[in-house]
Amino acid sequence: MVNNIPASLNEALIAMESHGTVPYGGGTDLMIEADPDANYLFLHRVPEMRGIINDGPYIRIGASCTFTEVAESPLCPAILREAIDRIAAPAIRNLGTIGGNLGNCSPKADSALIFFVTDAKLRLMSSKAERIIPVKDFYIGRNLSALGPDELIVEILVPEPEPTCRYYYRKVGAREALAISRISFAGLADIRDGRIAHLAVAFGAVSDVIIRRDDIDSMLIGKTVDEAKALKAGYINEYENAVKPIRGRVSEAYRKEVCMNLLKDFLEFSGL
Repeated sequence: MVNNIPASLNEALIAMESHGTVPYGGGTDLMIEADPDANYLFLHRVPEMRGIINDGPYIRIGASCTFTEVAESPLCPAILREAIDRIAAPAIRNLGTIGGNLGNCSPKADSALIFFVTDAKLRLMSSKAERIIPVKDFYIGRNLSALGPDELIVEILVPEPEPTCRYYYRKVGAREALAISRISFAGLADIRDGRIAHLAVAFGAVSDVIIRRDDIDSMLIGKTVDEAKALKAGYINEYENAVKPIRGRVSEAYRKEVCMNLLKDFLEFSGL
């Protein structure tokens, strides 16, 4: 096994040009099934992937930041910090990275759920080009991403939340933290002067890809609270049709019921 340790982003991107290079940060997932013949690229010492800054429209989180570093940053949204607090144990949070959690493209990834509901974007780079894409376009299937073979996830761009926006987060599992999610749910609601300025929900660990349907949420955006209440049944029905659980550790019927109960609870929590 070859383990390269680049000291800069440029070095890392050049190394990614080699066929079969496997990038990693904490290695908490990767090293369970390490390939002795692989060419690994350790990214933890790349300074351009380690920062957390607020540049105005976005909170920019370096992909090599650990869960602990993100959770301890006052710049990060409270909903993201809460989700991270329920990920595994402190030892894993001290090693595991945000970029690695996203790169796995698991619908059960706790931090990814938050990036979906906040409509975050990913900054992807190769030695030849750079592109920024919505996180929902990055996930194309279970453990399948839109990442090119020579690209790295460099940063996650999270829109700075409005101070009036309230959040709701629930993780359903065998235990509160030290378990993979059976179902996870996140919701955002920004209601100003009796009118819904923004509404977003996301369901994790239900389908092959995290469910984020902004077209359904748009049914209530711009409406007054009273108007939204009148449309509530139709809104819930749209999600009844959109949420189609795949086979898992518990029955599809149970997971569907829990998803709908969480959605209804979020709406009640938000005053809708």
